[in-house]
Amino acid sequence: MSNNSENRLRAVRESHLGWLVAIIILLIVVADQWLKIWIKTNFYLGEDMEITSWFHLKFIENNGFAFGIEWFNKYILTFGRIIAVILFCWAMKKLIVNSVKYSRGFFIAFALIIAGAAGNIFDCIFYGEIFTNPMPPEVAEMFPTVGYAGWFEGRVVDMLYFPLFTIEWPDWMPGIGGHRFEFFQYIFNIADSAITVGVLMMIFFYSRQASEAINYLFDKKKNSKKNS
Repeated sequence: MSNNSENRLRAVRESHLGWLVAIIILLIVVADQWLKIWIKTNFYLGEDMEITSWFHLKFIENNGFAFGIEWFNKYILTFGRIIAVILFCWAMKKLIVNSVKYSRGFFIAFALIIAGAAGNIFDCIFYGEIFTNPMPPEVAEMFPTVGYAGWFEGRVVDMLYFPLFTIEWPDWMPGIGGHRFEFFQYIFNIADSAITVGVLMMIFFYSRQASEAINYLFDKKKNSKKNS
């Protein structure tokens, strides 16, 4: 096969992967934001709608990481997310150019991680300005004169709740006896789910490719030789 044919095939592959990644990210971000806005404008804070015994829509908000974990200052977390998404997009662009070394599934997993990180950024940047935060049972108003917080101070909206089962610990058990244990008690959103699925795919199916990708992205000596 001639160099021109190889270059054309590579360009087609890069274009297809680029579109695939862009579509995955766009679909997840749009679905995530649509559900969040619908929940925010139709549920009061803390409202719980039982869909099945093991799946609820329950509206909560948090300032932190996925699943409501709070580790850092709000501004550090928001700008950290923005920087992470920028770096992920830079890495994705470089890897697509070198796409022959990686499978399509690897790029799908990476796209899920980027989409999830990007989805929660919108809440942090905009929601404080574009929503009110009324006391229950009132629901939030969108595009008010004054929002509930400033730019970059919005809270992340969560709603997916899977109380799969509960256990009452026996009284004789030290420390936990008589207490109720609920599995799974975390409440999250579509963006959190995308990150989780993407990371699990990387760990269980594409760990070798992920390691190779990291080496490719940050091994300056190797990259300089290839480009010379």
